[in-house]
Amino acid sequence: MKQTTTTARPILHRLSAALLSLAAVTAVQAATVTVTVKDVRYQTVTGFGAACCDGAMCPFGNDTNPVKLLYGPTSKIGLNIMRMEISPNFVGDVIVPEWNNYDTPYDWKGSLPSAKIVKQRGGIVFGTPWSPPGEYKTNGTAQGGNSDDQGNQRGQLREDCYDKFFPWLNTFLAYMKKNGVNVDAVSIQNEPDWWVNYSGCLYTPEQQLKLVKENAHMLDRETYNGVRLISAEPLGFDPKYSNKLLYDPVAREQIDIIAGHLYGHPPLGNMKSAATLASKYGKEVWMTEHSVTDNIDRLPNWHEQLLFAEELNECMLAGCTGYIYWYMRAHWAFVGTGEAKYNPGNTKNWLLPRAFVMSHFSKHVTGSTRLGTSASVGTGTNSAFETSAYIKGDSLIVMAIDTTKNARDLRLKLPFKVKSGVHLVSTGNETENLCQEQPISIDEPVSELIVSMPARSLNTLIFTIDEGNLAIDDQTMPKDACAVTTYYDLHGRKLDVPQGLCIERLADGSSKKVYIKE
Repeated sequence: MKQTTTTARPILHRLSAALLSLAAVTAVQAATVTVTVKDVRYQTVTGFGAACCDGAMCPFGNDTNPVKLLYGPTSKIGLNIMRMEISPNFVGDVIVPEWNNYDTPYDWKGSLPSAKIVKQRGGIVFGTPWSPPGEYKTNGTAQGGNSDDQGNQRGQLREDCYDKFFPWLNTFLAYMKKNGVNVDAVSIQNEPDWWVNYSGCLYTPEQQLKLVKENAHMLDRETYNGVRLISAEPLGFDPKYSNKLLYDPVAREQIDIIAGHLYGHPPLGNMKSAATLASKYGKEVWMTEHSVTDNIDRLPNWHEQLLFAEELNECMLAGCTGYIYWYMRAHWAFVGTGEAKYNPGNTKNWLLPRAFVMSHFSKHVTGSTRLGTSASVGTGTNSAFETSAYIKGDSLIVMAIDTTKNARDLRLKLPFKVKSGVHLVSTGNETENLCQEQPISIDEPVSELIVSMPARSLNTLIFTIDEGNLAIDDQTMPKDACAVTTYYDLHGRKLDVPQGLCIERLADGSSKKVYIKE
């Protein structure tokens, strides 16, 4: 891995810049990013992933190269969530009248080899039905319903089959468990609001509520390792679907994760609206499918890769706890397909630039808690500059995305002192590893510093918090602080509900730094 050194420059050392002649004043004004610790922290991020498919939604079967390249903490990319289809299709024309948990009439085997590897590497596997079995539906087929031979008949789950839906999901869980994969979560439906001529099933928000409220108790969580239930995943993250579930106390107890896609609706719109209510009730928020610049007749350019980085960033700002891309392997995704029309640069089973963009988040933001940020330049959907910040253990992580053609100085004002750091940067100029590492040289602990940010770049700055800065002066403690174990933030303020990085003061008067998960 290429390494150079980024020298952090204290603010006072930069005052001489004001004396530059007017002829030389052509540089872009430095972007100031202020990272602040809020009284209430934002979401803790579960992780990042993609769907186990390529081509026309074809699972990989025995070709496990994509997941081997992408998944696990020791991989270059660090994905940890895999989505797979719970297919409604039969393996043969005739339903096997009797089948054990190793054999199934349904076409569920294609994702099994990949799922095994993801689980072996500590990842999360979840399943999504594109449709229940056709025999349960109003149109008698797994198709969504707008094909010529069905006229205007829309495929929906018949109400007299609502009580069969969750037992059907249990058969999927049984098959996967008996074949070595404990599935972590199952969804109710892929895009319940999108009428299609492939596998699909329509639900209104009211129909989903009825299904969950009256039948979700039939999901066998006890047998299948506490499997979690994901809401239906609407096309544009329409909050009506999740809000109906969350406002109902019975349904709310059954739903663990609300989910949706981003087609036609950027993250800071519908998704943020849905996440606001979800966070109130302690539910996770997963973006479970989107592809950026997909199906284009060329490889994406670097500007489009930066737009993907901005989407990841905006999902975090919206309150997302899990981001799952669409295909793993496609010329516009993470792993090359080898198709000649998209070469050079699309070698089969080679990592593509978009994978390295994802790695900034998947390898470093996973497991962190988001902090508040503000910037001296405009931010928002697809703006020229975007930022976010996170804390994980004794690491402070700052993301900075700049799509402009000029290099900038990035001035950071941090909530506490840091003693060392590393600058991970992607500019699109490298031909192999698109995530270059540059150590940040810090002579003594600082809370304000300047680093250089290249033009058109994605930057991850990872700092180690100075432990000496975390010590709490006894004068900041109330006199009765030693009576019981108490907790304080990094500025010596007592915490009623400790979480994240804080100071634990024991009854004997000693104190230590601890990290408490939410």
